[in-house]
Amino acid sequence: MGRVAIVGIGHSKFGKRSDASLRELAFEAYSSALDDAELESPAIDGSVVCSATHYDKQRSPAGVVSEYLGLSPKPTFNVEAACASSAVGLRIAWSLISSRLHDVIAVVGVQKMTELSSGEIQELMGRAGDVMWESPFGTSMPAYYAMYANAHMAKYGTTEEDMALVTVKNRKYGAKNPQAMFQKPITAEEVLSSRPVAKPLKLYDCCANADGAACLIVASSEKAKKITDKPVWVAGLGLASSPMSLAGRRGPLTSFEVTKNAARSAYEMARLNPTDVDVAEVHDSFSITEILNYEDLGFARPGKGTKLLKSKETELGGKIPVNIDGGLISKGHPVGATGASQLTCLVHQLRKEAGDVQVDGAKIGLAQNIGGIGMYCSVAVLRS
Repeated sequence: MGRVAIVGIGHSKFGKRSDASLRELAFEAYSSALDDAELESPAIDGSVVCSATHYDKQRSPAGVVSEYLGLSPKPTFNVEAACASSAVGLRIAWSLISSRLHDVIAVVGVQKMTELSSGEIQELMGRAGDVMWESPFGTSMPAYYAMYANAHMAKYGTTEEDMALVTVKNRKYGAKNPQAMFQKPITAEEVLSSRPVAKPLKLYDCCANADGAACLIVASSEKAKKITDKPVWVAGLGLASSPMSLAGRRGPLTSFEVTKNAARSAYEMARLNPTDVDVAEVHDSFSITEILNYEDLGFARPGKGTKLLKSKETELGGKIPVNIDGGLISKGHPVGATGASQLTCLVHQLRKEAGDVQVDGAKIGLAQNIGGIGMYCSVAVLRS
């Protein structure tokens, strides 16, 4: 089985994009990725379009997006795995290329969320839980993650001040990212005094709904070497699932078993350990989520994620810089685009193109993306 590489990346501005439709957002990212790879559309022999379809007016967007990008009648695939959609899209592209059905695939993650009200979005997100046994009783994403926050606080002594440090860090780096939705630093005091959403989570502990797109051009080893002299190789892929209902999960809500399982698979495939990772992008839909991810990915022992954060080991210059493009908390969270966005950040790092936030000597990058409240988790390990 040949190796597979990312040879081009593109990214739209994230935010409230009333200036662009779903297909236009996809085109922004796709055309940038083609320019980055120095390719024309005829070189692309298939597309994987990733979007959590219930947030957009367009149902089954793959056909519409593929047509708008000028890729019809080439095959296109619609992928949906909640917040992990375009992370799973990379796995689909890897599989299609490894099977030799395709040579060059465009993975397009795109979402347009701001046409819906916050109330409508929260109602739709609540349906990520079991629609028979949970969501009819009013569950929401903030409420789900607040249960994890309260459990971690009770068991390990994690504080609201600890969680605020995640937002402070990510907003600091988001201020350096011109494509981020929020580009202004914030203080811990501002986080702690922001209005309550679901105790103990407050407004600034939460990521924002957004519009945006990100694109990866993925190619076989043979094609990659002809396209670019700086391919970034897909070294490991892990994907796992867990019961939709929290009642179906075992153990306390202090960890995501789905992340541990996906990470284990990715590390085994890449033949690496957590200590080998130079830079990481993790799913920080809420501040507590990033802390849980430190522990579940093996960067810190259970209950010690806050120590890693407080010692600044997850900042630029630390042992394992995390979300130094601003993360979801600063960039915003256009659900279908988030996984591909994380991967574009890692490609910049591994190609030594990250400017002010470049991690010295970065060779191994990891992206971790949770779908919903841990129904899915994707972990990808990239190598320069």
